[in-house]
Amino acid sequence: MEIKQYIAILKRRAWLLIIGLVVFSIASYIASQYLTPVYQATTKLLVSRPPDSKTSEFTYLSDQQLAQTYIQLLTTEPVLTAVGSQLDYKIEPEQIGGQLIRDTLIIRITVDDNDPVRAANIANGLVQVLIEQNEIIQSSRFSASEQSLQTQLKQVENQIASLQQDIAAESEESLKHQQDEVQKQITALQNEVLQKQQEITAIGGSNDPASLSPEQHLALQEKKLTLEQLQSTLKFYQQISLNLISSGNTVAGTGTDTSRLDQMRNTLALYQQIYSNLLGSYESVRLARLSTTPNIVPVEVAGIPEKPIRPRPLVNAVLGGLIGLLLVLGIVFLIEYLDDTVKSPEDIKALMNVPVMAFVGDMGNRRKNNDKPEIYVTVQPRSPVAEAFRTMRTNIEFSGLDKPIKTLAITSPSPGEGKTTISVNLSATIAQSGKRTMLVDADLRRPKVHRFLAVPNRIGLSDILVSQRPIQTALRSWRNTLLSVIPSGVLPPNPSELLASKRMRDFIEEAKQMADIVIVDSPPILVSDTSILASIADAVIIVINPGQTQRDAAWATYEQLKRVNANVIGVVFNRIPKHRSDYYGNYRYYSDYYYGTKSKSEEEEVEKPPTNSPKSSRTGTTHIKNAQPASIKQYPAPIDPGESTQPIKRVAASSPE
Repeated sequence: MEIKQYIAILKRRAWLLIIGLVVFSIASYIASQYLTPVYQATTKLLVSRPPDSKTSEFTYLSDQQLAQTYIQLLTTEPVLTAVGSQLDYKIEPEQIGGQLIRDTLIIRITVDDNDPVRAANIANGLVQVLIEQNEIIQSSRFSASEQSLQTQLKQVENQIASLQQDIAAESEESLKHQQDEVQKQITALQNEVLQKQQEITAIGGSNDPASLSPEQHLALQEKKLTLEQLQSTLKFYQQISLNLISSGNTVAGTGTDTSRLDQMRNTLALYQQIYSNLLGSYESVRLARLSTTPNIVPVEVAGIPEKPIRPRPLVNAVLGGLIGLLLVLGIVFLIEYLDDTVKSPEDIKALMNVPVMAFVGDMGNRRKNNDKPEIYVTVQPRSPVAEAFRTMRTNIEFSGLDKPIKTLAITSPSPGEGKTTISVNLSATIAQSGKRTMLVDADLRRPKVHRFLAVPNRIGLSDILVSQRPIQTALRSWRNTLLSVIPSGVLPPNPSELLASKRMRDFIEEAKQMADIVIVDSPPILVSDTSILASIADAVIIVINPGQTQRDAAWATYEQLKRVNANVIGVVFNRIPKHRSDYYGNYRYYSDYYYGTKSKSEEEEVEKPPTNSPKSSRTGTTHIKNAQPASIKQYPAPIDPGESTQPIKRVAASSPE
């Protein structure tokens, strides 16, 4: 399918596309009014790298990856549960959104909720809980060392307090007690030192330091720091133990209280030094934890939103309209794909390989008055329809250059295609060219020519064939023009046998002698009469109603005619609407010319009556606008009162047949 065919389909179905666009837009707008409004609160926070990135597990993460890590933490269960507990709200992960602002480490956090105040509270609570959770997660890496140092500091504090009491009491029992306590501490420290050495050996003793992962490197550093602190503390406790032993020996050997007090004071000083070293180690561990922890800083506090972010009725209406347009567009192309009717000359070429001889527009229901019938081309000689019949007349003449066409049968695939309309108007058009034209109504089942032209039908073709009457008895002249008509006559019970008889062939030969061309209005191809008439006629034209006639029916008609060796010279496209003329082909090339706008001077020239205009007792003054060509004169139709006393019913040129 070519692009112009797609464009033609869109033009033809434009009304359906517009309806789909409007209906879906209105429906989307109305539906948006009933949706619950959703508000969005926005807050921002800054994520910075840890100061000491060399020993951090975040060393191998880029800035964007680090920010994305914290965006994922926003929707974890611990964070949502903590915020929900603080605010007494039920928070769903779908409410939370995080986005890293381009070329920065600032994270934009959005929270959607039906309540604007609740949305702002959740956004601010998320930032606070995220900071707390970050502290908990990062501090857990050094929690063991910090707890161990805190325990040792507590023990040293107790030892210092006890020693201060012993100095005051100068008791020998207290000295013994202190020696026991110091020995316990020495034993415990020796065990811890041995354990740390084993752990250090397990991590880095058998591995190349360069091959250690960031986590292993960080753990090894922590254990070495703890080992150094334990060894330093052990040395101080061993010195205290020696001082206590020396102090005990002095007391036992000399009994001098002054020396014992000096030893106790020295021990107290050592305890204080141990405490100072433990406190320094504790601060070093805390500093190591802080130096490897990413920092989260609030940048912007979430405010209470004033307007909901959705629904947005206008935006939804536009989107709904586009969806409806696409949906209807798909339906349109599906309909076109499933449509098996003939729609273009290309279809005729593919099915029959014959030309389209004319594109006849829709004539509508045209009547001049209630008493007189009309032939469209005689009352509208300057219309596109009349021009189409002139084109058809020319094409017929050129089709018979080698062998002139004397008899022309006109048929259609099915009833209602407009073959009688084509026959009548074509006959009038040929008569206008100065040729003697005879129109024969050979449809002996459903004749309509007599109703088109308001001629008596008591005597016609059937009487000529059955009673062998002379042709002149049934021949009727149309208003003293070159057009004569032979109606069908009384409907016989055996039309096929009559049309196939020798008398019918003799009638055709005799009619050729009386007229320059004989137009035979044949029945539709549904009956066998058409095949008989087509085999007798010099040429056959098939009337197609584009958009209505199915391809199978058109192809079957052509095949049936070819079986009887009929000379199918072409096809006529009938009843083309003006708004669809560009779809069906050449009709558009002259329809705009005739139906296009005229200048004011042209209209005045056309409508101005001539000074010598003849007057008629029936029609009055005839204006140029409705004037007929000089070769066509219209007179009252002759009616024989003796032939028919019944009033003749007029049928306009737009009759189905």
